[in-house]
Amino acid sequence: QVQLVESGGGLVQAGGSARLSCAASRSSFFFRTMGWYRQAPGKQRELVASITAGTTNYSDSVKGRFTISRDDAKNSVYLQMNSLKPEDTAVYYCLANLGTLNYWGQGTQVTVSS
Repeated sequence: QVQLVESGGGLVQAGGSARLSCAASRSSFFFRTMGWYRQAPGKQRELVASITAGTTNYSDSVKGRFTISRDDAKNSVYLQMNSLKPEDTAVYYCLANLGTLNYWGQGTQVTVSS
C-alpha cells in the first residue's frame, strides 16, 4: 500500500504564489507518472499537471503559471503555483501511478481570494 501526503495548501491572495508538496511512503522512483489533480465545488476532478520520465504535461488553464517537478531522492512531487486566480480555488490531489494502480492523496485545500 502506498500513502501520499499533500501539504502546502491554504489561503492565498489573487496574484500570489503557493507551493504544494506530496510525499510518498515508498520510493517514488517506481512511479511512472506523478501528478496533480484538482476538484472545485460542484465540478469534476481535473488534471492540473503530470510528469512522466521528465516530460511534463499541463492543462491549458494553468500552462505558464504552474510548474510541476519531482525529486525521487525525497520521494516527492511538487507543484509551484504562480499568478494564482480565484478560479484556481479547489482541493488539490496528488496522484502516483504504479503500473495499473493509481494512488491518491487525501487532498489539500487551496483558496484564492480576489
